[in-house]
Amino acid sequence: MDPRTAAFEVIRMVNEYRVSQAISVAAMLGIADHIKDGKRSAVDLASLTGTHPRALYRLLRALAAAGIFHEAEDGQFSLTPLGGALRSDAEHSAAPWAAFVGRPYYRQAWSDLLYSIQCGRNAFRHAHGKGVWEYRAEHPEESGIFDLAMAANSRGVAAAILAAYDFSRFPVIMDVGGGQGALLAEILAANPRSRGILFDQPHVVAAAGRVMAEKGVAERCDIVGGDFLAALPSAADALLLKWILHDWDDETNISILKNCRKAMRADGKLLVFEAVLAPPNEGATAKFADLNMLVAPGGEERTAEEFRSLLAKGGFEVADIIEAGPRISVIEARPV
Repeated sequence: MDPRTAAFEVIRMVNEYRVSQAISVAAMLGIADHIKDGKRSAVDLASLTGTHPRALYRLLRALAAAGIFHEAEDGQFSLTPLGGALRSDAEHSAAPWAAFVGRPYYRQAWSDLLYSIQCGRNAFRHAHGKGVWEYRAEHPEESGIFDLAMAANSRGVAAAILAAYDFSRFPVIMDVGGGQGALLAEILAANPRSRGILFDQPHVVAAAGRVMAEKGVAERCDIVGGDFLAALPSAADALLLKWILHDWDDETNISILKNCRKAMRADGKLLVFEAVLAPPNEGATAKFADLNMLVAPGGEERTAEEFRSLLAKGGFEVADIIEAGPRISVIEARPV
């Protein structure tokens, strides 16, 4: 690549934040839902969304150029396959994640990335004066938006996890920090002989009953509010940790793992669902997710060897690492 082309490519990459924010706004306005049944003009969509017609047209025009929508010669907009992923009823909807990523408080933390790189400390705490979990507990609306994003992401990876791992041998499965239960509901639906325990903070699991009911598993799942840094319900055969360990530093994770060790049966299994970092010059998605951990919750993504070392300190031995998809692996561990 010649220097001029390289410079243009870097500038294009730098400017991608504009695309991200534009998609986020479209998701927050529900544009894809408004045009899922046909074409609409920017004027019609502005009336439906309470926005400025000309400004909305400029947003839609830009996103049409990026392939999210299609602009017809008469100025009406329709969905492309990419835009279809922003429908709230899409099987793997990206809308909740897009809406969350554009939230001002989250973007503000990313604006402090330089602070984290300079000193190694958490950008979110520097920007807001408190940790991300404390902040969301104090801002229920933001917590709700985040929970919806996590639930959508869980549904997106549930099929891959179920295809990669057999849960049928576990009579009782506990999802630790399982949010509103999207993943556990899918696992229980696929394994009708198993019972579940959903464990997370009380304000997080408050809406979990609806999720379980929608999957027809409410009678087989106990929903428990609490703090996994304090103690966990006991007697589960399998404990799940999906996208939990990457939120925390090693010291905190060792406490979480020791609580898991105390709560599980002697012959139980710990199943950690995380991205496993690839070798150098590969796996950009997980490595930028690692920067997100530095910026927002203050944790980090890890390599296979780092997971083995961390779990050993928490009382577990890694038995297997199964790649389930581009964003997730199943790390199976047994207590020692």
